[in-house]
Amino acid sequence: MTPEYLTSPLLAAPHGFFTRRGGVSAGPYASLNCSLSGGDDPACVTANRALVAGSMGVELAALAGVMQVHGAGVVCVTVPWPQGAGPRADAMVSATPGVALGIITADCAPVLFLDPVSGVAGAAHAGWRGAAGGVLEATVVAMRRLGADPGRIVAAIGPCIAQPSYEVGDDLRDAVLPTLPGAEGFFVPGLRPAHWQFDLPGYCRARLALAGVRAAWVGADTCADAGRFFSHRRRTLAAAGPIGHQISVITVPV
Repeated sequence: MTPEYLTSPLLAAPHGFFTRRGGVSAGPYASLNCSLSGGDDPACVTANRALVAGSMGVELAALAGVMQVHGAGVVCVTVPWPQGAGPRADAMVSATPGVALGIITADCAPVLFLDPVSGVAGAAHAGWRGAAGGVLEATVVAMRRLGADPGRIVAAIGPCIAQPSYEVGDDLRDAVLPTLPGAEGFFVPGLRPAHWQFDLPGYCRARLALAGVRAAWVGADTCADAGRFFSHRRRTLAAAGPIGHQISVITVPV
């Protein structure tokens, strides 16, 4: 099996925004499901994560993950913990060469960071709650503590739900508007009254820009591309059962 992944020209370190293709899982988890908590056969998930790690040039033991909670907590990884034993957080940073940071998503935005001079890397899980709560800025602050310079940090926003697919209600819009000057520009009227289409990757990029970080979105809509990506929104709209999750990884340069 050869896992499929996207890359960004911004990141001069081994990294990949992995799709759902190239793994060993079956059924609704087919095939590169990398979530340890979704009900898939644990042996298949372990095999998938090993394939991902190998694609990044590291052993599975070097791949660190966290228990994501849609917050803004960041942890510093010096030595990876066992698979599935990560702390509750939504971002990781590391300056330890060879450590790989992995973020699990199925519509939220995975964001990979790098200061190419210091070699400090970061990875964040940015759904709307985490992004509005400051997880991206918190990742930059944590990278600074390890010696990164915000003026050198670049960030790639990976496959996530895009504006044409992301209908939200007034409640979400009302929660996001106070968090960023000009945030209304990331909403356009939806097809239904009191509904809006939200530009999550654009919102993340704007927050990163205010933090002094140059960022770009890789341009893939998880909800619209069932062949390549798992999607929580697509599953919900179809009233379907369980789904898998893709992984996005950056390895601290050796």
